[in-house]
Amino acid sequence: MTPPTPAPEACSLQFIGTATVLLRLGPFTLLTDPNFLHRGQRAYLGLGLTSKRLRDPALDVAELPALDGIVLSHMHGDHWDRVAKHRLDHDLPIVTTPKAARALHRQRFANAEGLATWQSTTLAKDGARLAITALPGRHVTGPARHLLPPVMGSLLDLTTAGGRNMRIYITGDTLFVDDLREIPRRYPDVDVAVVHLGGTTLPGGLLVTMDGRQGADLLELVRPGRAVPVHYDDYTVFRSPLSDFQAEVARRGLAALVDVVGRGEIRDLTTRGRAA
Repeated sequence: MTPPTPAPEACSLQFIGTATVLLRLGPFTLLTDPNFLHRGQRAYLGLGLTSKRLRDPALDVAELPALDGIVLSHMHGDHWDRVAKHRLDHDLPIVTTPKAARALHRQRFANAEGLATWQSTTLAKDGARLAITALPGRHVTGPARHLLPPVMGSLLDLTTAGGRNMRIYITGDTLFVDDLREIPRRYPDVDVAVVHLGGTTLPGGLLVTMDGRQGADLLELVRPGRAVPVHYDDYTVFRSPLSDFQAEVARRGLAALVDVVGRGEIRDLTTRGRAA
């Protein structure tokens, strides 16, 4: 008799705001890109630049559950702010870029780990394993790339006794660049993509995150089972609204992949299959 297939582990996503997402993956609870500034406060972006927050986060730090770790795409004030620096547990594992890890060590986050592209680290808990792999990302191209911090995408692979249970791709603050084309070759079966959008534009018209068109390009490339857009309406530097992305994916026949999660909403990630 063929043994029954184990039921998938419970997996969910709660959108807090900006690129801050609370992920419950089996026994693991992770936070991404913690940004807990409130409406009217300013995030520091480096080079003397700031941006005013337009909307409040759905949760405050005090309302978070116990965390097993943090995934941080890069060190910018709308992804790691002064609230995170002072109020998050300094013993938490943080997976990020090597440059951001060095900055976090200076802030006394001793368990920050910097990963090079394609390098992985693993968390283990209650018989499950969560592999976190750094994926390519590029905040800006051309000579200006030296002015902004390095960024990474992240792949989260949950494995339980029944095998791989869930694969999540978090794009990080990247543009749609050729480096990303290697991702579906190595990882052709992404269940969920958390897509950083916004068309973030710095003075001089410098685009540093995907707008609606580039976000649709990414969906055509990766073809996840579903795509959750984030990072699109929280700051004044975000110039490409969510509607740009929705219109572009609809034009390309990709609208069925997109799952818009409102602030504070919790989405069960095990209820929809991968796209054909």
